[in-house]
Amino acid sequence: MSNRQIVKNARLGESYTKIEHTSGLTLLLYPLEGYSSAYALFGTDFGSINSTFKTAPDAPFSTVPAGIAHFLEHKMFEKEDGDAFAKYAKTGASANAFTSFDKTCYLFSCSQNFEASLEILLDLVTRPYFTQESVEKEQGIIGQEIRMYDDSPDWRVLFNMLESLYKNHPVKIDIAGTVESIAEITADTLYSCYNTFYNLRNMVLAIAGNFDIDTVLRCCDKILKPAPDFQVENAPVDEPRDILEKRHVQKLDVATPLFSIGFKEEPDDAAHFMRGDLLSEIILDAVAGESSKTYRELYDAGLINQTFGTEVFSGDGYLTSIFAGESEDPDEVYKRLCAAIAAMKETGLPKEDFERSKRCVYGRYVRAFESVEVLCSAMITAHFGGCGIYDIVEMIADMTYEEAAARFAQMLCEEYGTISIVNTTGE
Repeated sequence: MSNRQIVKNARLGESYTKIEHTSGLTLLLYPLEGYSSAYALFGTDFGSINSTFKTAPDAPFSTVPAGIAHFLEHKMFEKEDGDAFAKYAKTGASANAFTSFDKTCYLFSCSQNFEASLEILLDLVTRPYFTQESVEKEQGIIGQEIRMYDDSPDWRVLFNMLESLYKNHPVKIDIAGTVESIAEITADTLYSCYNTFYNLRNMVLAIAGNFDIDTVLRCCDKILKPAPDFQVENAPVDEPRDILEKRHVQKLDVATPLFSIGFKEEPDDAAHFMRGDLLSEIILDAVAGESSKTYRELYDAGLINQTFGTEVFSGDGYLTSIFAGESEDPDEVYKRLCAAIAAMKETGLPKEDFERSKRCVYGRYVRAFESVEVLCSAMITAHFGGCGIYDIVEMIADMTYEEAAARFAQMLCEEYGTISIVNTTGE
């Protein structure tokens, strides 16, 4: 019998249902009154960085080709009895999938035929079908996709930054891999990765909006089979703190130069990385968020525009503080940003800026409950981070100025910073 738990939050006056299904799959179910549609997100804790792993303590580590998680995502839609998108077309659902650095997710949204659409999703993710012939065909398709991203300014400015910061960590490798790496993928390696990471005990299904919980359970009982015990260990990466280069410029056709400034940080351990990320998010907002002094000075000087933003980019073994946007003079943005950070470190993180940014970040996460898409994504991110979505809200509410000030003192070191620029001159 499935284990059902009602998860409540007094601060928000909200609740959702968490079910540990007999198959081993975790269900996070958030019915919402007044919604005409439902959104489902089925995720596995397997992304592009999970390329070296073992499934037994005494076994050697195995390495699979870069880009295989993304390749596997593409191939899951192809079935012996037809393409899954064609099946969704009959129910009227809109479906898609994506692979990130640390997870792969399959999704659909619908305003009718929810049960039929959910059955398609469950069947899609739990019934692989690969042939060597179809793999070879997909290699050409994804190869074209990789070459397309090689010419994408937004994509290149990010990965050039990561390649400048990281020496050994696979986070520096394109999510789709390279043309050379995907050429090594076979039907057998796809099945190997599927059987390792698409274990239901390594997965989570989040649904929000207009749906019935009993309908979900009926579908799961009908389609899902008990998963074997799950055990996988990802290989640790020996990543030094120092970086490869301070500045990287690539020439591409852009109307305004793009930049991505990254500061390589010491990653938090697994038990603390969610709280650490949230604290860093508050700090970055205090340093250069839209309401900060630094943002206003850069904007008034005409050095940045509304594309400028900050991001905490993190995962297993990596953590980067990012400031990115467009500018006619990216180097001057970097210079002034570093000067502002240095000045702030001299005097300490202003407490009023911390409090303002804390309220801003708190409000940002509370607003997630207004969007079924953002809500499901946040639930899955929290689950793989070892907590629940309400824990995120409580962490932010409980954060103190003292812990933010201590973390800020260790962050944003110019020694570990780089700037990636994409412009039309390549200079």
